[in-house]
This record gives sequence, C-alpha cells and structure tokens, in this order.
Amino acid sequence: MHFHFDTTVIVRHLPELFAGVKLTVLLVLVSLGIGIVLGMIACIGKLLGRGLLCWIASAYVTVMRGIPEMVVMFWIYYCGPLILDTRLSSFAAAATSMSLYAGAFLAEIFRAGILAVPRGQTEAARALGVPEVFTWVEVILPQALRMMIPAFIGLVTLIVKVSGLASAIGVAELVYQANIVSGQSYRYFELFTAVGIFYFALIFPLSLLAQRYERVLARRTR
Repeated sequence: MHFHFDTTVIVRHLPELFAGVKLTVLLVLVSLGIGIVLGMIACIGKLLGRGLLCWIASAYVTVMRGIPEMVVMFWIYYCGPLILDTRLSSFAAAATSMSLYAGAFLAEIFRAGILAVPRGQTEAARALGVPEVFTWVEVILPQALRMMIPAFIGLVTLIVKVSGLASAIGVAELVYQANIVSGQSYRYFELFTAVGIFYFALIFPLSLLAQRYERVLARRTR
C-alpha cells in the first residue's frame, strides 16, 4: 500500500491549527490562574488541620483527584444546567473543570512545599521575635516556592495535555480544529501528526526547564 505524506495539507490548514493553539494556550492560562487561587485556599484549609475550611479543602482535593478530568468536564457541561438553570459555554465549562482539577493538585503542591521548609528555621525566627507575617514572607515562602517550581511546571504540562479533552464538548482548541479539517480533507495522518508536533513544542521546553531547575536545586541543597 502506497502512502504519501502531503505536507501541503498542513500548510494549507495552518491558520485553523494556529487558532486552535491560541485557544489551547488561553484555556490553559485561565485554568491555571483560577486553579492557583483555588489551590491556595485549599492549601490554607489543609494546613489549618481542623475546622470547616479544612474539611471542605480535604473533601475537595480528595474528590477532584479521584475522578477523571473528562467526567468532571462532562458533568459540568451537561449536568450543570440542571443546577444553575443556565448552560455554560463549552469554553466556560472546560475552564471550570480544568481549574477545579488544577486547584486540587496545586493545593498539595503548595502544602508539600511549605511543609518541606525545615521547622527549625521558622521556630528560630519566632524565637527571635520576628512577626508572623515576616516569618512567612522572609523565611517560609521563598524556600517553599523554590521547592514548588518543578512540581508546578510538571502540573502545567499535565494541564496542557488535559486541554485536548475540551474538544469533546466543542471547544475549538487544537484537537477540535484538527478533527474538523481532517474530516473535511480526510488527511487525518498529516493533521494529527501536526497536532502532536504542536503539543510537543508546547510541552518539551517546559520539561527541559523542570529538569534543569531540579538539577540546580539539587546542587544548592548539597
């Protein structure tokens, strides 16, 4: 069987693919922005160790980490109108589900980073009479943030991959655009190869950055 890889198909449909990439990046950025806020709130709740906020945060993290992202996305898009009495747009439903998903993982990343700071340093700062705010700003957070960065970058790459699921509810991101134009041209091989290249171009630099930072962090902690 003879097969010819036609690169002109990719070139011809680059405008649609680039439009999909732009929407993919926007969806990821919105999801991460909201997810960071949710993650911070959930992290604070879990660090408290007791009370209503702790219970809500623990339940949120456990539930969101235990349910597949596609199920959450479908539930918000198809079942949300039954609760809200209004239908969210496909983009809003995807961004909401991805934000909830990111927030649950970020809560654990933030909490792990904070707990990784040696307790002796915070105790020493408090023993010297350093105000609690300055203890957090000057002692805890700078060290915690450095240790969070590799895991945070890893989560960003995961969210980029998860964004492809949004095509299932009609978000015109990269996978959706490729599926539409390949259905019109019947050149699935070329177009989804291009999709793979685009995703690789988005994710690979992040992976390199995470690996490089981990090496730098390892040298600093020796």
